This record gives sequence, structure tokens and C-alpha cells, in this order.
Amino acid sequence: MKQSWIWRVALLAAALQLAGCVPVAAVGVGTGVAVATDRRTSATYLSDSEIELRASGRINANFSSDKVHVNASSFNRTVLLTGQAPDDATRQQIADLVDKVPDVNKVIDQIAIGAPTDFSTRSNDVYLSARVNARLMDDGRVPLGAIKIETENGVVYLMGFVSQQEGDIVANIASGTPGVHSVVKLFEYH
Repeated sequence: MKQSWIWRVALLAAALQLAGCVPVAAVGVGTGVAVATDRRTSATYLSDSEIELRASGRINANFSSDKVHVNASSFNRTVLLTGQAPDDATRQQIADLVDKVPDVNKVIDQIAIGAPTDFSTRSNDVYLSARVNARLMDDGRVPLGAIKIETENGVVYLMGFVSQQEGDIVANIASGTPGVHSVVKLFEYH
């Protein structure tokens, strides 16, 4: 337990020294453990990574970042869209664009209508995701590779392959994390 705490403090210190790179460093918490315990096949894992890159590329190529902020997260070829768009027509265009990315089976549109969040809010979201990940690692009952966490404006979205019991454990840990406004479960149950 003490070693885990020391590791997190060291990682946080390194992240703070990277100034503008805090989101990149914080996302790395638990990444190695997550890959080793992923319940997806390696082909699906790679496909999800490619889907995220293609979806983000299409969104960035077609929409101005001062009007639109959208994250595309893929787990088992299901894409979760979070962020902000200026109106419903733009939100629908983004969802349609992502739905046409090769290998996408399903799009879950959670894009809010409004102005893009600021850097402070986005940084806090990265911090909350890292904090939930750290709490899940400390708890140890659910392998990190079984889930994917995306946080947008204080709302934690949970994706992954889990049993009902595992899903409840993850949701309870996430909802008990200080700063989390709400939790949305988007699990596939086995």
C-alpha cells in the first residue's frame, strides 16, 4: 500500500514538472497494468486505438476547435462521444461522421450543447480519471484492463467487459471519488 502511494506521488511530481503536459502524464497512471489485464483480443485493442485516432482526426479536420470539443473513446468497437458542440445539428454531424469510421459497431453520443470547456476543466477531468484509476488499482478487485474511464466536465463514463458485480464495484468507487459529479455505466456484461 505504501509503495503504491509513493509511486503516485512521484508520478504527480513528474507530471507537475512537465507543465503543459499534465494531461499526458496523468493518463499514464495504470496504463501498463491495464494493457496486461485487457479482456479484449489484441486485434480488438488495436482496432479501438485506430478507431479513436480516425474519429478524432475526422472531427478535428471538419470542425473548429473554438466551437467544438469532442473526445472519441472506443472500447470493443463501441465509440463514446463526449464534449461540447454549439448546436444539435453539429452534434448530429459529428456522430454521423464517427459512425462511418471503419470497424465502428456503435456510437454512444453524449455530446452536450454548449461552448467548449476550458483548459482548467479539461485538466480536472484528466485528474479525476487518474484518481478513479488509482482508487481502482488500490482496491484491486477489478482488473483495470476490463474497463475504460472517460471523464467530461466532472461526469465519469465507464465502459468495458465486466460482470454485474464488477460493474457495481467500479461504479461505487468512481462515484465515491471526490470531485466526481455523476457516473454513467456503459458496460458490456458477461
